[in-house]
Formats: sequence, C-alpha cells, structure tokens
Amino acid sequence: MNDPKVKSYNAADEEGVKSRKRKDESARDRELHDLRTLMQSIEGRRFIWRLLDRAGVFRTSFTGNSTTFFNEGQRNMGLIVLADVHEACAEQYIQMMTEAKKDTESNG
Repeated sequence: MNDPKVKSYNAADEEGVKSRKRKDESARDRELHDLRTLMQSIEGRRFIWRLLDRAGVFRTSFTGNSTTFFNEGQRNMGLIVLADVHEACAEQYIQMMTEAKKDTESNG
C-alpha cells in the first residue's frame, strides 16, 4: 500500500539521508523548545506534574492482573515526558518538584 502522504527516500542517497537527519533534528529541537516554554510558567509546571502523576511515574504499576499492562503503558508515556523534561530543562524539573511539594503540604 502506498500512502501518498508518506514520502519515501533512498537510504543509499547520502544527501537524502543528511536532509532527513536535519529535518528530524529540527523537529526534536522544536519539541524541546515547546517543552521549555511550557515549563517556564507555574501553570505549565503544574500541568506537567499532574500529567506525570496521573501516568503513574512515581508509583508501581503492578496490580497482579492484566491491568498491569495498561498501567505500564500509561507509565511509559509519562517516562517519555519525564525524559524530555530532563533533556530540555532539568533545572525546571527541580523547581516543579519543589512547587508540587508545597502544594501538597498546603492542600493537606
């Protein structure tokens, strides 16, 4: 099946491979920039913390039954976000943890 939206390229074409690599790096740079921008605001940090918490990054996903597989899928996505945060702006992660701890203490 040929999908007209998917552009194929010849892996033996050195220039094509270099061009593809530059596009991939550019997309990754944009992703990390977006995350850095989000993490610059307290609202963004709260959103990311909530996402990580709901994904189960900070707790075990084992249930003893097949729900474990679902939990592991959620946790894996959270770990991907966490790794991106560390790559993009590790210092903001520390700030986010501190703010989350203060929120937990003040809310009960």
